[in-house]
Amino acid sequence: MWRPAVLALLLFLFIGKLYCDSGEAKKTQKGAAATNEASDQHRPSSEAHSQPAAPTGKCSYTFVVPQQKITGAICLSSKSLMSEDISGLNKTELANLRLELGEQQRQIEHIKQMVEVDGGIVNEVKLLRKESRNMNSRITQLYTQLLHEIIQKKEQSLEETQLENRLLNITAQVLKVSASNQELERKYGAMISLINNQSLAIARLEKQCLVNANGGQPQQAHPGQAESKNKSNSQADTSNEIQRDQTATLTDKQPQRGHQAIQPPPTSAASSPTESYIFHASVTKTAGPWKDCQHALEDGQTTSGIYLIRPRNVNQLLQVWCEQSYQNGGWAVIQKRQDGSVNFFRTWEHYKQGFGNIDGEYWLGLDSIHWLTTQDDYRLLVLLEDWNGRQVYAEYDSFRVENEREQYRLRLGHYQGTAGDSLSWHNNKAFTTLDRDHDAYTGNCAHFQKGGWWYHTCAHSNLNGVWYKGGHYRSRYQDGVYWAEFRGGSYSLRKVTMMIRRA
Repeated sequence: MWRPAVLALLLFLFIGKLYCDSGEAKKTQKGAAATNEASDQHRPSSEAHSQPAAPTGKCSYTFVVPQQKITGAICLSSKSLMSEDISGLNKTELANLRLELGEQQRQIEHIKQMVEVDGGIVNEVKLLRKESRNMNSRITQLYTQLLHEIIQKKEQSLEETQLENRLLNITAQVLKVSASNQELERKYGAMISLINNQSLAIARLEKQCLVNANGGQPQQAHPGQAESKNKSNSQADTSNEIQRDQTATLTDKQPQRGHQAIQPPPTSAASSPTESYIFHASVTKTAGPWKDCQHALEDGQTTSGIYLIRPRNVNQLLQVWCEQSYQNGGWAVIQKRQDGSVNFFRTWEHYKQGFGNIDGEYWLGLDSIHWLTTQDDYRLLVLLEDWNGRQVYAEYDSFRVENEREQYRLRLGHYQGTAGDSLSWHNNKAFTTLDRDHDAYTGNCAHFQKGGWWYHTCAHSNLNGVWYKGGHYRSRYQDGVYWAEFRGGSYSLRKVTMMIRRA
């Protein structure tokens, strides 16, 4: 093997270096050794004896290596080569490697610390996520409960709406029945009035005949005749009812008043619009008919009561309460509220025909008011009284109601009085009821105000509203009997009267 020879050569060179210059000789020796070793690895065995000369320096050597025949496999010791390579490494490079290694270790430590800190943050994030999930679950639960409550309220509102619709349907049916009864009562009243007039005419003729037969001397009337007259008066008195409230019984619709006069509480003589306007007079049936109450007053009828009125150019007999003692008389009462005994939340047909009790609360009827106010120039007087007894008035120098084609539109003149002007806002407005909506509001004002009136959007006055006892009332809407300029819309007045007279 050639390895021992190489080792011996290297040893020899190492010893010879002691005699040469330390730096140059050492470099030369290592270069020769490396060159020989590399040559031995790559050259064939036949050329092993011819070795190149070592580089020259201060000391030079020439060696002749005997040729050896290599018969086996060539084995290279990697351990010796690695040791030689390591021994040739630069110390600076090792130092640099150590510094880099230390730097990397420090970075690793820093990363470990960061991982530890990040681990705490991750745990906190996990806790926050868990709390967020819990909050979301709670919010979902609350939202579900809220939806359930909303659905329940909607169902309740739907049920209330259905009940209201049923109530309205029942009310409409009752009002239809009441309208039929009203028509029958009107016809009955007209017949009674005609019979009464004929009876009075017959009585006058009989009296005149008796006077003529006795040579001008009047004869005492027979008791049977007086009884007949009283009976006729009693029958005529029963016709003063236009329409009872829908809750009244049949016995209430035919009261037995007899021929005695109805005596309201007495009041002082009328001298100004602010005085008491509680009408006090006997209920009187006279022959008539007259054009209006002022015509009856001019004909000598100075007693307040029920009169037969036939407007000009109209073949209709009207029963009207004529107030002949207030401000020189001649006033026709077209509306009166005093005790809440009559329901004013009615249909178009009711307000058209009229309803109530002429000697109590009543509405004369839009047709009747139209016939009266279009035959001549009329003025309107509105009398108001609160629950403290304070009385005020509002007067308009012209008043007219158009026909049904014009939806009974209101025409008003100038205002004067002490109540404040709460009706001019309704001027030129059509009449509206619960089943005929002619107002300017998006809904039906009659449903909110619970009456019939010349609504706009909706009302500054509502004299046909709900009669609340005591004045101030609580309601979802302003539906009382109010005059906004006098005590406001949340105060229901005690007494209201609307009267007309020729201007």
